[in-house]
Amino acid sequence: MTKTITIQASINAPVEKVWKFYTEPEHITQWNNASDDWHTPSAKNDLKTGGKFVFRMEAKDGSKGFDFEGKYDEVKNHKLISYSMSDGRKVKITFNQEGPKTKVITTFDPENENPIEIQRDGWQSILNNFKNYVESS
Repeated sequence: MTKTITIQASINAPVEKVWKFYTEPEHITQWNNASDDWHTPSAKNDLKTGGKFVFRMEAKDGSKGFDFEGKYDEVKNHKLISYSMSDGRKVKITFNQEGPKTKVITTFDPENENPIEIQRDGWQSILNNFKNYVESS
């Protein structure tokens, strides 16, 4: 059993705003990339237990892309999102209001192709983009 990877960010915004920006497709397309040369041109999100999501992630130069997709195992409004990716790996995201800030903690099962550090850094970079997007909006 591979151990999970955990990333987190403390975002200077109330949990209601953080949740909205994390889950609504028009916001997801604005922050869901690990580097400036990638983007998410489209996002579909049926945010409910048993619902599915598909985020199209592509290199801006069109050289490569993939659908990041999965199915929600559990959704608790403003508190928890857990889902299974299409390859069966699990992801759990918690949203904790801490005074004026919201702490977002993501724990996920790593894949076997890339080193743990690269996966952690990539997911953390996306979460940092999210934090910057929320705080600047």
